[in-house]
Amino acid sequence: MKHVAMTVAGSDSCGGAGIQADLKTFAAQGVYGTSVITALTAQNTRRVAGVSPVSADFVALQIKTVAEDIDIDAVKTGMLFDSVTIESVAGSIRDCGLKRLVVDPVMISKSGAILLSPEAVEVLLSDLFPMATMVTPNIPEAETLSGARIESVEDMKQAALKISETGADSVLVKGGHMTGDQLVDVLLCDHEFTLFRRARIDTPHTHGTGCTLSAAITAGLAKGLDIKRAVESAEEYINGAIRAATPLGKGHGPVNHFFRRTPM
Repeated sequence: MKHVAMTVAGSDSCGGAGIQADLKTFAAQGVYGTSVITALTAQNTRRVAGVSPVSADFVALQIKTVAEDIDIDAVKTGMLFDSVTIESVAGSIRDCGLKRLVVDPVMISKSGAILLSPEAVEVLLSDLFPMATMVTPNIPEAETLSGARIESVEDMKQAALKISETGADSVLVKGGHMTGDQLVDVLLCDHEFTLFRRARIDTPHTHGTGCTLSAAITAGLAKGLDIKRAVESAEEYINGAIRAATPLGKGHGPVNHFFRRTPM
């Protein structure tokens, strides 16, 4: 694998989201994955029992140590937890000259656990978003970031416009939290909107879908795809991974990252 991506995120002990989901996705896309862990979580398919952050200095050391030896084609961030870590990650990415940054603003887990401290939101907007090739919020995250209620596709478009004012090159507002039989994701890129529509899949096994989608986009960018094509490829991948998911655990099970190669 000649393409390399880096994920900067938290560890999910049940393997469905976070670092583990990102590395599986990179591998499934034919991209070599490197990892920088920002926090340890004790979690399963039903709950997050605890979070133990890694020190900001050590997060920075991980980024710099990998980047001084390996050429990184694209980077994604996931769970960053607090403002000090965000500042450290942004500074390290800048110092190392890393490009093609996808920011998944992970704020709340599917079980409702807080994964980003409230005071860190402004730092995320001011320090990391201006460096981003793409930002990938879901509906609740987009509402927090834009300060506006989202109840329609038009609202998603307006939120994307507001978020783009931070300096991010493109914004993908994910519509999984909307009701209805059809799921719509809204991409704002080069001042144009593109809507990605697919039938909603009736399954509880959606743990890690946000991490997986953003990682698939990152893999596409690492391979040289433009933004729109990277999203198209990632949307196709996540749809297949959800469809192929099988029960694991007693709650929201993970998607099947390797559905194209081996059954789970």
